[in-house]
Amino acid sequence: AYRLKYGAPVRWEIGGLAHPVSGWVRSSSGSGVVAEDGAAAIAAACTPPGQVATLILPADTAWGSADGPAVPQSAPAMAAVPENRISDIGQLLRRGEETVFLVGDQVMRSAGVSELVCRIAAGTNARVVGNRAAARVARGAGRPVLSRLPYPVDQAVSLLAGARHLVLVGAKDPVGFFAYPDGPSRLAPPDATIHLLAAEDEEVPAALDALSEEMGTPATPPAVACFERPNLPTGELTPEAVWTALCALMPENAIVADESVTCGRQAYPHTETGPPHDWLHVTGGSIGQGLPAATGAAVACPDRQVFAMEGDGSGMYTLQALWTQARESLKVVTVIFANRSYRILQGELLNVGGDAEPGPNAQAMMRLDSPELNWVSMSEGMGVPAVRVESAEDFTAALRRGIEEPGPMLIEAMI
Repeated sequence: AYRLKYGAPVRWEIGGLAHPVSGWVRSSSGSGVVAEDGAAAIAAACTPPGQVATLILPADTAWGSADGPAVPQSAPAMAAVPENRISDIGQLLRRGEETVFLVGDQVMRSAGVSELVCRIAAGTNARVVGNRAAARVARGAGRPVLSRLPYPVDQAVSLLAGARHLVLVGAKDPVGFFAYPDGPSRLAPPDATIHLLAAEDEEVPAALDALSEEMGTPATPPAVACFERPNLPTGELTPEAVWTALCALMPENAIVADESVTCGRQAYPHTETGPPHDWLHVTGGSIGQGLPAATGAAVACPDRQVFAMEGDGSGMYTLQALWTQARESLKVVTVIFANRSYRILQGELLNVGGDAEPGPNAQAMMRLDSPELNWVSMSEGMGVPAVRVESAEDFTAALRRGIEEPGPMLIEAMI
């Protein structure tokens, strides 16, 4: 910190980089306060509903004197939902008008809370739709099958069509990710009324318990996914074949980190009857989250099989995660959907370009074939064994091998 006045060559405005992506930012003034600042950063990160906390440590904090560990700081508790909201939503449901419960992370990550909201909906003229950007979803056999708000605007609008009311349960009023010519911003029907049951930083499970009591919801279990392994796919290697093989072979309690982007739009129906598992979604609009998320999941849960389902374009942003997987011998099977293009960007260009055919330069910017990516070479260069497959049978064999063998493996699926 004392060097700032000299204009040293290495003088980055880290705070300026951190603030746009952080809910809390602090720069330690010296080594003596690092422990206390670290405790504050942990508490800030745990502040409901969770946020990024960035603690900036100037170089001299590494060698200065300090007094030892700090006392842990408590994060604020989640706020309780006011009773009047519970009764208001209860009155709304008794009217019998078509209603959608739009549920967020606190519901989707818990099989028990998902079951509760589905039981409430089953006793009324309501249905449950999950937030598109849910960080973690409890899925598979014995768990409710939740529809998830699609990314394409037209599909999302279609899913919510007919709803007279949207009840937000740890979620926000749904809005399309990008603006399009003549397209809507809000995804709910224009005449639908938005109601808040519980905000993201409030006690969603307690609110649903209270609503269930208010409605006298019966204890009848909701419909859940049945356990049924599909037949192993044969023939052409398609995204659907990849997801079918995953459902057929994934072990119980697996973790799926999904950044398959356009190749993942049919993932849910092809995997819902598999054994119980957790599904990690991309939570924002940037790409490159999948490989680091899978790596972190494998570090946190070394006893669980992790699958990184990754697009070839998005994987290029953070492929160094493979080196960490090799270094730590992590149990991660990475599947690269190799379509040799930024398919999501091609779609977005068409969405804003009308009927005009993109020119050759625009098309070239969204292809990954000049030069062609070789994920086997890149993966092996990072220390992760890899194989390229071009048929459903070869993919199934490679996936089985990746599950059975220790350590990481990469499969380049030529779709």
